[in-house]
Amino acid sequence: MNRRLKEAFPHVYCELDFTTPLELTVATILSAQCTDVRVNQVTPALFARYPDARAYAEADRVELEEYIRSTGFYRNKATSIIGLGQALLERYDGEVPGKLKDLVTLPGIGRKTANVVLGNAFGVPGITVDTHFGRLVRRWKWTEETDPVKVEHAVGALIERKEWTDLSHRVIFHGRRVCHARKPACGVCVLAKDCPSYGTGPTDKVAAAALVKGPETEHLLELAGM
Repeated sequence: MNRRLKEAFPHVYCELDFTTPLELTVATILSAQCTDVRVNQVTPALFARYPDARAYAEADRVELEEYIRSTGFYRNKATSIIGLGQALLERYDGEVPGKLKDLVTLPGIGRKTANVVLGNAFGVPGITVDTHFGRLVRRWKWTEETDPVKVEHAVGALIERKEWTDLSHRVIFHGRRVCHARKPACGVCVLAKDCPSYGTGPTDKVAAAALVKGPETEHLLELAGM
């Protein structure tokens, strides 16, 4: 199944726009309960206004909240981002650390966010267990676990460590484009013959094809023989 996902999504990437570890950390905090598309609409102005940890640490809360309001839960997120800036200044000379044990001590950063930052900003392999990832690996019976940390360890035991970051992207891409929560596009899924949940969605190719989303649609339908 991992090999087939590589064929389906040969070019994977973080769908949050960033140029530095700090930008990715802030974008990931903003992505909680929000789409990456929305976050990417907000961050250009945000990053221009707050270029470093000190800028976030000294930010006027009301002003910062206005920049991020459209991402939802903006008060909590502002608290996390200001706290992040302060903690980075106090403990890490204003730089985002490149170790999991350090990242998870920072405001607004749990294991999921830490693994996103490690995998995409530092090149350290990590498994990102978001809603899509957890849902799909359970649907595929890779694990029965529901706790994200247990899911991370269970899947990590199945897949080579060097592939963890790209695997995370591929599973998330597949969840967003093909294997939807309510109505997966089973009839055109590259994993159909290996998936224990095949038939959860329409198996007719034409009906399933209409459900596929994203820039890889043409390639995915080609793989399905359409």
